[in-house]
Amino acid sequence: MYEYAIAWEWMTFAVRWLHVITAIAWIGSSFYFIALDLGLVKRPHLPAGAYGEEWQVHGGGFYHIQKYLVAPASMPEHLTWFKWESYMTWLSGFALLCLVYYGGADLFLVDRNVLDVSTPVAILISLASLALGWILYDLLCKSPLGKNTWGLMIVLYFILVAMAWGYTQVFTGRAAFLHLGAFTATIMSANVFFIIMPNQRVVVADLIAGRTPDPKYGVIAKQRSTHNNYLTLPVIFFMLSNHYPLAFATAFNWIIAALVFLMGVTIRHWFNTTHARKGRPTWTWLVTALIFLVIMWLSTVPKVLTGESADAALPQAAQRFAANGHFPAVRDLVSTRCSMCHAAEPAWEGLRAAPKDVVFESDKQIALHAREIYLQAGRSHAMPPGNLTGMTPQERALITAWFETSTEGS
Repeated sequence: MYEYAIAWEWMTFAVRWLHVITAIAWIGSSFYFIALDLGLVKRPHLPAGAYGEEWQVHGGGFYHIQKYLVAPASMPEHLTWFKWESYMTWLSGFALLCLVYYGGADLFLVDRNVLDVSTPVAILISLASLALGWILYDLLCKSPLGKNTWGLMIVLYFILVAMAWGYTQVFTGRAAFLHLGAFTATIMSANVFFIIMPNQRVVVADLIAGRTPDPKYGVIAKQRSTHNNYLTLPVIFFMLSNHYPLAFATAFNWIIAALVFLMGVTIRHWFNTTHARKGRPTWTWLVTALIFLVIMWLSTVPKVLTGESADAALPQAAQRFAANGHFPAVRDLVSTRCSMCHAAEPAWEGLRAAPKDVVFESDKQIALHAREIYLQAGRSHAMPPGNLTGMTPQERALITAWFETSTEGS
């Protein structure tokens, strides 16, 4: 029923909001502690076992922070753990993946021009890739290669590039970038759940039992935390990329993804070096800008059109919208009011590609996007933007009637 579409839209909004809130909390604490760790200063007066200290000012007061590289001599009375930010970010992100991409697989996940698979198979590929990504990464970190920081990072980079290419060979461009972000975020959150937190629990248990903790647990946790630090910015890029078809819906989208990972390294290198008081490597900003210019250039290369081929069978769910008695009038209305932007070659000045790569040039394309047309132009006035094409209340009512009568009894 049409009420279901509205409820679903609000549900995805709520989960997306939760995802953003928890991600801000996780990224904020992660960046803060990396900066704090790099800024620690060793001084002679520090207590036994303390690695360094830092003075900071914020909120009208001064903070004096000391870090124990392994652990203090005894268990403190109160210990604050940082874990739920990571867990809730991943859980809310996975819920959003299920709602948007698994629930709307025909529109957002499966591109039969790329790989002709059923929705269940596409979802299984998605789930398997996330799980296998963590397993492969974890095995590499625990292998002899894991002791070579630069060697490990180079191998991991090529794995991420391979996944970028692989995802674009399976899913829509939009879903490929989203999955690359989810793939990376899964590694980051699993680092916290499977490595960092268990290692910290071992150290705490040793303190409680009066044993001296083994330094190796802190070294391992630090390595994983550093990986998370360098992966964060690319993940944010991929999470935001679904709003920008020039990033995900171009012929060289996987190369763009590979370059995004490099930009994440150059940006974080500047901040980490600065926080460590080792200078300000301004060259990193020049390199980042040049990489971004290359990305912009790659996005102008003629894109590989996403979406189903014109002769592919219309999904059963969309057949009702194409067969509805209101459809001919709605088709003419959409062609009149929406075609300036939502076309393979938009007529609106400054647009090189249709917003979100959504095109309304065939009956099939309109039927497949019935829900979005209903929510954006029927139930709300979000489209056309600023009502530039002058859509009337009667026309919006027609769109509403078309969708709602098509979904009655379903």
